[in-house]
Formats: sequence, C-alpha cells, structure tokens
Amino acid sequence: MAKSGDRARTTAAPALSALDFALDRGSPVPLYHQLAQQLEAAIGHGVLAPGNLLGNEVDLSVRLGLSRPTVRQAIQSLVDKGLLVRRRGVGTQVVHSQVRRPLELSSLYDDLETAGQGPTTEVVRNEVVPAACDVAAALGVPEGSEVTVLDRLRRTHSRPVALLRNYLPVPLLDLDSARLEATGLYRMMRSAGITLHSARQTVGARAATAGEASRLDEEEGAALLTMQRTAYDDTGRPVEYGTHVYRASLYTFDFQLLVRP
Repeated sequence: MAKSGDRARTTAAPALSALDFALDRGSPVPLYHQLAQQLEAAIGHGVLAPGNLLGNEVDLSVRLGLSRPTVRQAIQSLVDKGLLVRRRGVGTQVVHSQVRRPLELSSLYDDLETAGQGPTTEVVRNEVVPAACDVAAALGVPEGSEVTVLDRLRRTHSRPVALLRNYLPVPLLDLDSARLEATGLYRMMRSAGITLHSARQTVGARAATAGEASRLDEEEGAALLTMQRTAYDDTGRPVEYGTHVYRASLYTFDFQLLVRP
C-alpha cells in the first residue's frame, strides 16, 4: 500500500505505464477525486489518448494501492463526463478529451495550444468574395464589396473539433494559407500590429449538415455548438466576423457568472 504523498507507478496497463500518480492519503480531498482529477488531466493533455485501455477496476485497485470502491467511483465520475467508457471483456477505455474553452476574446488555436491539445489547421478555403448582407453589416462595409473568406478545419490530437469560417476586410492583412495552417488567425493579427479590444458573440446549437458531419467525423444530424463573433480593434473598427461550428461531443464553453451588486 502506498503511504501519504507516495508516487505509485503503474506497470501492467500500457496506457498507464508512463504515468505517476500522487495520491495524498492525508489530504481532505477524497482519494477517488484525486485519482479522477489526475486521470482527467492525463486525458486532457493527450497522455492518455482515445482508445487507450486502463484495465479493469480490480487491476487498477491493486496497482494503485486503493480500494476497489475508490477506483470504481473515480472511473464512474469520468464515465459520467464522457471521457471513459466501460467495455465488457475489455476493461475501461479512453473515449476522448473534451475541449473546454473559456468564454473570452481569444483564439481557439491559442486556447488549445495553452491547454496542451496539439492543435492543427487545414485551410479549406481562402478567397475574396462579395460581402453578403449579414457579412457587410457585421464588418461595416457596403454590401457586395470585397471581403476575404476563410474556411478552416481545426483538429486536436488528429481529431476534427471545429469548422471555422471567418470574414475579414481585404486590406486588413496578408492571409497566407501556409501561415494560417501553422498558427492562429488572432496571432497573425497581433503580429501585423492589430490590437484586438472587444467582441460581440452569440452561442447556439443546431444539427450537423451532411457536409459538416463528413468533415467533423460525426453523424448527419449530430449536435453542434455554434458561435458567431464580430471582433473589434482598439479603435472600434470591426476586423473579423466569424461563424463557427464545434462538435458538441468534444467541446464546451465555460462561463463565469457573478452576482450583480
């Protein structure tokens, strides 16, 4: 049995063999919660990847020096979150790590990179088009005037997570596709001397179209989160209008709510 503060290294399950667990038996935090937090962190950072096996509860309890009910409770909390699944005759398996994004003016690329999610980008479309009515209104340009439209597929750990469509005024900056696949749009804006100041954003949900489902590796009609955002620079000029869709099975927005004084 591991003592307070001991680090127990698992050896039998390949998915866990590279992990060290720090389980503090003197802490007021329950052991099941400590284990669940550390497993969730490993999944979130890609150390435990989708498809990895954790073994069964009996094996885990022996390897970690914990009681079986403690291990069962930790696993169940992650099953309830959709991060693990129990498979008969196989054991406990990692399903996916969910992207949790704070609701603030930041780029998805930067948020994923900060969270260790290994973001990659595929530029699907990068061209100049006439501004439709809604795009013109968002960017404050005449309808029919030229704007750049970008369609990008964002992945984490090789899994598709989001389809991003952005409209920008043509003279704003050079939108090279190779650079867009190597970094984030907002990072390119900052490099060009554009200071983002504020945004107006709307979050919603709808069913995936056939085309979206194909690109996002979902079933047609699967739940998608939607986001529309108009971003402004420090002069009040609209610099970007985005309409994005995210896989609801892999993505959430985090809100912090404050009591009004």
